[in-house]
Amino acid sequence: MKPERFNALHASLKVWSDELGNLLIEAFHYLALFVIGASIVWSAVFSYIGMMSQGHATIGDILLLFIYLELGAMVGIYFKTNVMPVRCLIYVAITALARLVIADVSAHHEAGMGMLWVSAAILLLAISTRVIMKPPSDNG
Repeated sequence: MKPERFNALHASLKVWSDELGNLLIEAFHYLALFVIGASIVWSAVFSYIGMMSQGHATIGDILLLFIYLELGAMVGIYFKTNVMPVRCLIYVAITALARLVIADVSAHHEAGMGMLWVSAAILLLAISTRVIMKPPSDNG
């Protein structure tokens, strides 16, 4: 076999294998997003059913539904743009920490040092959303 023909065959195999690899990665990507999205919906529905069976919803339950909402929005944004929306992750973290503070206050009925640290973490996350959303300054 001539080297030119071998090189052409090698290039053809490389292009074919790259395309197949990209197809498999994209198929796994969509399958994983579907599974994650379905899991979020499934968890939210069962949480809501639990609230309905109790006959009432606490503020912690409502915040949990907001966490599910943000996670669903994050999956939807990632599905459409292939870009991980870091802002949504920060919102989920803020909501989860707020839920933790509410649960801690309702359980202990007092503010401790832990609440100060959680509040500082919420403030830091809120500042980070501002930093992420701030447009780059024009240095010209």
